[in-house]
Amino acid sequence: MPTVTTPQTTIHYEFDATAGKPVLVLSNSLATNLSMWSHQVPEFSEHFSLLRYDTRGHGQSAVPKGPYSIEQLARDVLALLNELKIENAHFCGLSMGGMVGQWLGAHAPERLLSLVLSDSAAEISAPDFWNPLIATARTKGMDALARDFIKGWFTESFFAQRPDETERVLGMILATPAEGYASCCEAIRDMDQRATAKTITAPTLVAYGRSDMATPPELSKFLLAEIKGAEELVFDSAHVSNIEDAEAFTKGVLEFLLRQDKKA
Repeated sequence: MPTVTTPQTTIHYEFDATAGKPVLVLSNSLATNLSMWSHQVPEFSEHFSLLRYDTRGHGQSAVPKGPYSIEQLARDVLALLNELKIENAHFCGLSMGGMVGQWLGAHAPERLLSLVLSDSAAEISAPDFWNPLIATARTKGMDALARDFIKGWFTESFFAQRPDETERVLGMILATPAEGYASCCEAIRDMDQRATAKTITAPTLVAYGRSDMATPPELSKFLLAEIKGAEELVFDSAHVSNIEDAEAFTKGVLEFLLRQDKKA
């Protein structure tokens, strides 16, 4: 199992490197793991050396005691890039992954070739929402909240039509270590990147589902307004657009990324 060990944690990753192909980093959402990108892997890997990883506290990565911060999660990515001797890369993150991408865009711009922020936000503190989830995870475990938590991730029609996919995602949530989940919830609760969003200079695509309740469209529209030259892509989905509207997500994000390569 390939891992990178930092002074704080150990990060599990999968890297399909092909000489001559630029690197694309995929960053998972809260309570999932690197397998959330399975629909995108076949087409993305035709054009990119694909680097997927499990955010600390998730998947097969280590679970240091929290709370965590978005900066810590982003510095884990930098440690991963440094260990693999990757000078710069395209970065695509969904929800929490997009929050990590924002930090990198503002604080490590030299490492980014382009940035995709999907179903994400610069600020979504809402302590009255996050604190009960954090407490429930730590005292009762993921079984006590997973089925309610996933309700806002997909539209009702997708739940009805694709129970195989929703059950797959539910399995990821249930498998997430409670401490890792709670600590990442604390990172999101305490995050405020509104002031630094306007400093992002990497070519940026802001993508979101028009029915997203977890990070409503107005939060993506804030990023569009703040990041100079940012492009917009809207899906017929709720929160996890790369799964619910997988074909459109793959096509739209790939078109954006390939255009950035041609400009380089």
